[in-house]
Amino acid sequence: MTDIEKFGKKIRKLRLDNKMSQEAFAYESGLHRTDIGSVERAEKNLTIKNVFKIAKALGIDPSDLFKFEK
Repeated sequence: MTDIEKFGKKIRKLRLDNKMSQEAFAYESGLHRTDIGSVERAEKNLTIKNVFKIAKALGIDPSDLFKFEK
């Protein structure tokens, strides 16, 4: 699994742990729902600006998004 895939998987897990649909998460983060899906499927790279938006919507530090399980 690539780091991009791990990143997307982590976002999806955290979103689901927060019981948020892609639509609700997109609204909270200020991103489009299709962008959230593309990131979770590792089809799209994010700008650092959007990484911060996602972290804020999840209520976590941005660095936590890059801590992958082994």
